[in-house]
Amino acid sequence: MTTVQLILLDHVVALLGVASWIASGVTAALRRSRLALGLFGGAVLVTLARVATVAALSTRGWWFAQEKVLLGLPMLGVAGLAAVLLAGPRLLAARRTPGEALPASGLVALFTAGFAALAGLAVTFLAGYPLTWSTALVAVAAVCAGALLAARVVATPAAAGAEASPAPALSRRRFLGVAGGVVAVGAGGTGVGLLFRAPASVVTGGGPAAAGGGATVSVTDLRGPGTPAAGGTTVRHTLTAGTGTVTLPSGREIDAWAFDKRLPGPAITAAEGDLIEVTLRNHGIDDGVTLHWHGYDVPCGEDGAPGATQSAVTARGEFVYRFRADQVGTYWYHTHQTSHIGVRRGLYGTLVVRPRDAGRAEELDLTLPVHTFDGTVVIGDQEARTVHTARPGASVRLRLVNTDSVPHRFALAGAAFRVAAVDGRDLNQPGEVREVELRLPAGGRYDLVLSMPDTPVALLLDGDRDGGVLLTPTGDAAGPALPDTAGWPELDLLRYGEPAAVPFDVDRADRHFTIVLDRGLAMVDGRPAFAQTVDGRGYPSVPDQLVAEGDVVRYTVVNRSLETHPWHLHGHSVLIVSRDGTRFTGSPVWVDTFDVRPGEIWEVAFRAGNPGVWMNHCHNLPHQEQGMMLRLVYDGVSTPFSHAGHAG
Repeated sequence: MTTVQLILLDHVVALLGVASWIASGVTAALRRSRLALGLFGGAVLVTLARVATVAALSTRGWWFAQEKVLLGLPMLGVAGLAAVLLAGPRLLAARRTPGEALPASGLVALFTAGFAALAGLAVTFLAGYPLTWSTALVAVAAVCAGALLAARVVATPAAAGAEASPAPALSRRRFLGVAGGVVAVGAGGTGVGLLFRAPASVVTGGGPAAAGGGATVSVTDLRGPGTPAAGGTTVRHTLTAGTGTVTLPSGREIDAWAFDKRLPGPAITAAEGDLIEVTLRNHGIDDGVTLHWHGYDVPCGEDGAPGATQSAVTARGEFVYRFRADQVGTYWYHTHQTSHIGVRRGLYGTLVVRPRDAGRAEELDLTLPVHTFDGTVVIGDQEARTVHTARPGASVRLRLVNTDSVPHRFALAGAAFRVAAVDGRDLNQPGEVREVELRLPAGGRYDLVLSMPDTPVALLLDGDRDGGVLLTPTGDAAGPALPDTAGWPELDLLRYGEPAAVPFDVDRADRHFTIVLDRGLAMVDGRPAFAQTVDGRGYPSVPDQLVAEGDVVRYTVVNRSLETHPWHLHGHSVLIVSRDGTRFTGSPVWVDTFDVRPGEIWEVAFRAGNPGVWMNHCHNLPHQEQGMMLRLVYDGVSTPFSHAGHAG
């Protein structure tokens, strides 16, 4: 059973526990003794089953079971044991005398067990990991308040003339006083948990703290060079961001935010060693705009992260980005200001850097960014199937770019192919595969290389046999009947290609950070929210992670939630070390975005060699906007910019 299946099973068992304990209390109060006894027995069995599911979850990682082991099960165990001792014998006796009332103490015990089960489940959904004293205080206070309320209710006659069941003496004044005190304690605990529980501003991952007294470098000084490398040229572009209607070749009109009134924005291409100079102008984006070079390890001052490396470019403003094209491969650019809206509405484009050695060029080289506009999927600038002609035997490269916030599935029908590169980085000796599915994370890129056969080849997106891209040796747009690719297995890149040496020992990291992704109550930009959280917090309350230049840094990224989180670190590519404890056995895979699916644990590593203040976030951009983001900060580097200018 997978971890996410265990998580779901535990949720179901927990819900059954809540329902069965409370139902046994209700039926006992209604004097339906036999049904109450059956429900009581079921509640005890479900509680024992909950112990088993939590024990199984704890074997997958402490992150998945901490609040259950330390709080949820102990609360339920104490309340359940009280219910067994106080209500169990009387329910057994009541079988023989139907209609006999259960003492108030037994009823309260049954309801309290239900409240404890409910509180444990609420902690999992609303607080998650890590468990704090304030969370535990609120949960225990809520259960006590529920028990007091149940005691008050069962002590009141159901109707005029009805005989009240025996109950402990509890005056109205005393009840209100005790309940008021519990509520005050709970409210105080909530305040401590959400408002006043100040986090550490920086975590060091087991490495040394920041060196004191040294001079700091501002991110504004970490800019790109002003000249190309030897033999290179300067590639200049001016991108103007604005709003308006963009008409696709099909005639479909898109109400868009766009660069140069184009969807996608202008394709930026360069040869290795060229200097790329891009002037960004804002002519109509009220919230501001920037350019982030996704996956390209530019100097920090060129990264386009508002609140970290620059202020957003406001209306009629401009900003010039310069960096040298030292990385060959497939990349893309997009706004990083209010990106959950701006990217979705069209502020994106592609960046491709080819080797200066023209001998490596493919005869047909297609860059295919995928984007969804209000339910309409566009590949490149086409919403319908596109047709390209390639002669038999020609070398073809398909550069797949996922610009959406969710993963896409690709399948290539009609030819064997190689996944030559992932996120712009070449794989080592990738072998030919066919009839496999490729899952591309949000923000990720795959380069597929094939030799064109003498029959058509189709690239299918998400199983849609009416769209995609058709390669044909004849130019015939009709194409063949396409197969159903739903049953094709997913290509596992951790077992693909051949092993090769890596430039550092992943088992001897200088710093090791653990990032736990979840949903819960947290402060996001100073406001309480049901947030997408990192270690139980929302940005900017998540502590910065400190590194020093030259450190080998290792991340453990844990997904407690039921949503996929494509994780993206700016300014660095990371080496995948393992997934769910299984290490890669194929080519080393260097990525800038990797999908952490529900219940998964990923380990990645990199060498800190690009000084700056770098964003580190989920690239499901609405998740990022809802708090799932933090910063990687180099020792000795500072920023003058405020996170208040960064709205996701």
